[in-house]
Amino acid sequence: MGRLAYWVAVNAHYSLPYKTRDPACDPSSLPFAFLLSIENMGSTLYLFMFMRFLLLLTSFYLMVANSSSSMRQPLCHDSESSALLQFKQSFLIDEYASDDPSAYPEVATWKSHGEGEGEESDCCSWDGVECDRETGHVIGLHLASSCLYGSINSSSTLFSLVHLRRLDLSDNHFNYSVIPFGVGQLSRLRSLELSYSRLSGQIPSELLALSKLVFLDLSANPMLQLRKPGLRNLVQNLTHLKKLHLSQVNIFSTIPRELASLSSLTSLFLRNCGLHGEFPMKNFQLPSLQYLSVRYNPDLIGYLPEFQETSPLKMLFLAGTSFYGELPASIGSLGSLTELDIS
Repeated sequence: MGRLAYWVAVNAHYSLPYKTRDPACDPSSLPFAFLLSIENMGSTLYLFMFMRFLLLLTSFYLMVANSSSSMRQPLCHDSESSALLQFKQSFLIDEYASDDPSAYPEVATWKSHGEGEGEESDCCSWDGVECDRETGHVIGLHLASSCLYGSINSSSTLFSLVHLRRLDLSDNHFNYSVIPFGVGQLSRLRSLELSYSRLSGQIPSELLALSKLVFLDLSANPMLQLRKPGLRNLVQNLTHLKKLHLSQVNIFSTIPRELASLSSLTSLFLRNCGLHGEFPMKNFQLPSLQYLSVRYNPDLIGYLPEFQETSPLKMLFLAGTSFYGELPASIGSLGSLTELDIS
């Protein structure tokens, strides 16, 4: 009946002279076609479907907008940006401060709001700076071989970056300054790399409070000392260590038996540290240990035990020590071992 009514209406309309036709009743006009379509489909059902469509369209738009907003990384916090700029200003950039021929001064790209525009003034976009994607806090500083020359002290704004998890300042020239006790404020640190950085003095006890550390590298700082606290204190406090690199640090002690309790330890470098006494045999049997170097400690004694076939050991350096005894036959069953130096 709806189609018939439409046909009658159209024919009746066009049977009139042109001038007498009502423009509002022209089937090509929107009001007339709209009213006829409502009549045809049922006004209540049509309006319900139309409103539901608009609601779904709005919901979809809001979902896309929220998703786009959540994917956008938040800007760096002003206080942390300021701390980084002050840290930068406390050093000179000297091409001779780093030994790596590919050294690059990342901090040279750091600019304040007045100096840079847009992303240039957002510290999360600066070279060597890592930010949390959700909070915008600085969680990593990767400034190895950055040509930094100068001293670090406990008043450094570096230690106000309390959300730091990774700090790498290796291969810079810190003018034989000591590791400041302020390092203890970085309680979230999981990785601390200060190798080849011209540091000196006693390693502070505050460093031993960084209980979340899994990677500690202070190697190649021959004027650095680990005595009071010593190696035993360090091992007892940093129980989550996976990598411990202290080569060429003045330790001058025995190797503590507590080292064997570091079940997650994969890498132990203690080359030329003044170690003496007997190397605990259980340390060879650490379940995760892959790399072990204690070479060039002439007063360190010990012997090699029988190894388990399941040992993950890949590298074993004992040259320049006073190890004695025969090489165990089981060393030939170490399928992962690729480097061996016992000369």
